[in-house]
Amino acid sequence: MTRGAGLLVVAALLPVLAAGCSGRTPAAPVPPVPPAPPASSQAGSSPADPDASAIPGPSYSTWELGVHVLPRTPAGFGEVRPTPKALRVRRYPTTDLLPPPADGAFHASVGPVTDAIRERMGETWSPACPVALADLAYVTVSFRGFDHRAHTGELVLAAAEAEDVVSVFRALFAAGFPIEEMRLPTTADLDAPPTGDGNDTAALVCRAARGQTSWSAHAYGLAIDVNPFLNPYSLGDVVLPERASAYLDRSRTQPGIIHAGDLVVREFARIGWSWGGAWSSLKDYQHFTATGR
Repeated sequence: MTRGAGLLVVAALLPVLAAGCSGRTPAAPVPPVPPAPPASSQAGSSPADPDASAIPGPSYSTWELGVHVLPRTPAGFGEVRPTPKALRVRRYPTTDLLPPPADGAFHASVGPVTDAIRERMGETWSPACPVALADLAYVTVSFRGFDHRAHTGELVLAAAEAEDVVSVFRALFAAGFPIEEMRLPTTADLDAPPTGDGNDTAALVCRAARGQTSWSAHAYGLAIDVNPFLNPYSLGDVVLPERASAYLDRSRTQPGIIHAGDLVVREFARIGWSWGGAWSSLKDYQHFTATGR
């Protein structure tokens, strides 16, 4: 599942996308599976996955992720490039960093940010951030991959929002909405050169809002970016991830793309979160926020 996301901490650092908003491949090895959090655990009633032998083998994208480095622009992003042919219908299997649900059903857990998890987060959080670790939660949820299988994802987000967010991902799992990867951003993501092809669904990264000096909603754990490559950010000539411009065509209907009024938008609206795809000054199709920004 580690195939790229890029993010940032404060305005003094490069303004990269939080929670999978840009394409950066981690420079560090895959982290070890952390121990299960000690707090509440939930199991859903979603049916188990069909037997793998009954599922036709899918055709996967051939683009090698995270290796084709882009020149940087003066703003610190990579240069925007056309979407490679192999990514115009993007589909990759998910590599499991956490054990997948053995029964193929939905499971979730909500717990504190332990010392081990804090270490894995690296520079994506610091004491200078506007939210204390005690006010954050480490959340795991089951999700469906583009390989038709059930996987376990992880997020760090505002503790007060954790249970509501779990309910959203429970609904997406039941509906079969596919997510490519969902892992914690790390220092490796912050330091990685821009490749513009990442697709990590993630939440907390302590950074300023893009082009501003005020904190992003991601810095509070109050925003989540979902399938960012399929649902890019766009403002003027900036597209993030930088190779995702083909997906600015919102007439596309392939799985994982988010449209106005669909299940993902409705579910986040149910818990009081809004969608960046509805903004008029810019479009941030991946972005869901509890703050309206």
